[in-house]
Amino acid sequence: MSGFILQGQEFPPGSSGLVRINAGRLPSGNRISIFTYIFRSKNPGPTVLLLGGMHGDEINGVEIIRRAIAEKLFHQLTAGTVIAIPLLNIFGFINFSRDVPDGKDVNRSFPGTGSGSLASRIAKIITKKILPLVDFGIDFHTGGEQHYNYPQIRFSSKHEEAKSLALKCNFNLMVEKVLVAKSLRKIAKDMKIPIIIYEGGESNKLDPFSIQQGLKLIRELLFKSNMLAQGSKPQGIRRLFRKASWERAHEGGIVSYRRESGNFVSKGELLAIISDPFAQKETRMHASKDAFILSHNNAPLVNVGDGMFHLAYEEEKYAIL
Repeated sequence: MSGFILQGQEFPPGSSGLVRINAGRLPSGNRISIFTYIFRSKNPGPTVLLLGGMHGDEINGVEIIRRAIAEKLFHQLTAGTVIAIPLLNIFGFINFSRDVPDGKDVNRSFPGTGSGSLASRIAKIITKKILPLVDFGIDFHTGGEQHYNYPQIRFSSKHEEAKSLALKCNFNLMVEKVLVAKSLRKIAKDMKIPIIIYEGGESNKLDPFSIQQGLKLIRELLFKSNMLAQGSKPQGIRRLFRKASWERAHEGGIVSYRRESGNFVSKGELLAIISDPFAQKETRMHASKDAFILSHNNAPLVNVGDGMFHLAYEEEKYAIL
């Protein structure tokens, strides 16, 4: 089992440590570093990337990885190596923002360049310094502003290795999602590295259920990869949905939600009532199909055309392995 080197720091088998990778400076001159934790077993095995905070306001992923580190989960490794990055987009994090200060999305900036935008420079760090060390990984995300995502993992149907990785996790909810150009998943696929996405909760809010499910996901993936002695003991069945679409508001107004994420709905079932503020009109939203609600809008006020419920359909079922 050879040595593991990152930023000139060597980590022999059985060691662990922290590497601070320079990501730039604030306008004040303060240096910003990407805290990258390395945990190595004494025994050979795969190298797994656990990445949080690609979007600075998606704090559930940050907390999942932070808690796994704090609870010393990775000190229990029986084989292989874990690279844990709790927070990638520090610039967005300190500004409660999805993006970096120039408005660009790090997850639309891969593979990145050293002379490009701030987002592109951060992406390059992952592409050049981290991904060449990795065999597979999880990229942790949440829903957007006032949009709650029920805990789920996502992968591309055109990336068989990613689908196999998703199925190995024994997670109860899986969704096929196309690869997005210039995303981490796309550049990782080009490098033959399967990366799956975990989605749970909404931005700028800690959700205990999503955090708990994310920690279970990490433990089960490591267990099924022969890197931990004990998994998370998942129960129930695994549901995989091949398609999803948004139900959008037909009118703007004040919303009374009748259904939420994590539930099945039948075609024609009442989802929400949208009322104008002058008690002149009510619009009832009904499900357009039999489906499972992946995500729902939490905003008390909506505009016409706003995404209200993300419905998944074309289901496949798998037993827990």
